[in-house]
Amino acid sequence: MGAISIRNVVKRYGAGPRANQVIHGVNAEISDGEFIVIVGPSGCGKSTLLRMVAGLEEITEGEIAIAGRVVNDVEPAERDIAMVFQNYALYPHMTVFDNMAYGLRIARVGADEIRRRVDKAAGILQLAPFLARKPRELSGGQRQRVAMGRAIVRQPQVFLFDEPLSNLDAKLRAQTRLEIQKLHRELRVTSLFVTHDQVEAMTLGQRLIVMNAGHMEQIGTPEEVYARPATTFVAGFIGSPPMNLLRGRADGTTFTVDGAALPLPATAPRAGDAVLGLRPEHTALRTGSGGWPLQVDMIEMLGAERLVHGRVGALPFTLRQDSTLAAPRIGDTVSLHAPLEHLHWFDAATQRRL
Repeated sequence: MGAISIRNVVKRYGAGPRANQVIHGVNAEISDGEFIVIVGPSGCGKSTLLRMVAGLEEITEGEIAIAGRVVNDVEPAERDIAMVFQNYALYPHMTVFDNMAYGLRIARVGADEIRRRVDKAAGILQLAPFLARKPRELSGGQRQRVAMGRAIVRQPQVFLFDEPLSNLDAKLRAQTRLEIQKLHRELRVTSLFVTHDQVEAMTLGQRLIVMNAGHMEQIGTPEEVYARPATTFVAGFIGSPPMNLLRGRADGTTFTVDGAALPLPATAPRAGDAVLGLRPEHTALRTGSGGWPLQVDMIEMLGAERLVHGRVGALPFTLRQDSTLAAPRIGDTVSLHAPLEHLHWFDAATQRRL
């Protein structure tokens, strides 16, 4: 019912040689009932792409279809979507009930049906005790739930979320993520969720669209994006802390980084300039020689684990270590073990995975 097709979509502001192109030929097929997270840094075009799906931005080239209907020239109100924004956009003089019911009243839905839908949404979002309150009497998390409830009562084909958790503190964000997951499991409505927070993306999305400077770098499940990043951008953006990326030169079973010759567990996929990636949690300290030399600069204690920050050659490198293990000393040079199955190779010129 609510499948979305994004086909060769381009967005430019202005015309002629001075036109500013902000979306570069994005293609994505989103299944009915799927929860997709569009993730990327500020200014990458993720909100612009969402607003084109919503009809709030015109499409320069390409087409967007919702439930099989091309909506390029369809007004937002006719697209059968509901949108939740970063700011709650609640009417301060209305009660929670009236905020949630307002759109239905405008659409001339009957009073009994309005009551049924609002009560059902309030039950799902645990808002029933607050229906008579005004927004000023609610916490930030409760206000965000009211904004989601207003979208739910519309019973749309598609939910669009534009960074809805950005105004919440860390604890509320975690709680609201769980509520959104439960909501999707219950309603099974196609959802597009925009965020710059890769933790939100990994925990919420059934698939991720990773955006960078208007380009779609990769689309896949969180596991696929994490385990096999398509580009160095994805490798460095997804993961906390991000993947270590070492630029150097491969020659057989040696990878040279800033004058330091690093032994490889197997022959490199090809000789010449390359970028070698290794995640912090896939690296371990080893006794004796034969590993990669890491000059330890700083140690972060995080409770159950610690992060060891240092340099391989002159390039920064981070190791994640269980806190029950002996910690290296700042200033020491330690030896790293790099397992073959966790090495990631990228082309130095194109930045794409080899």
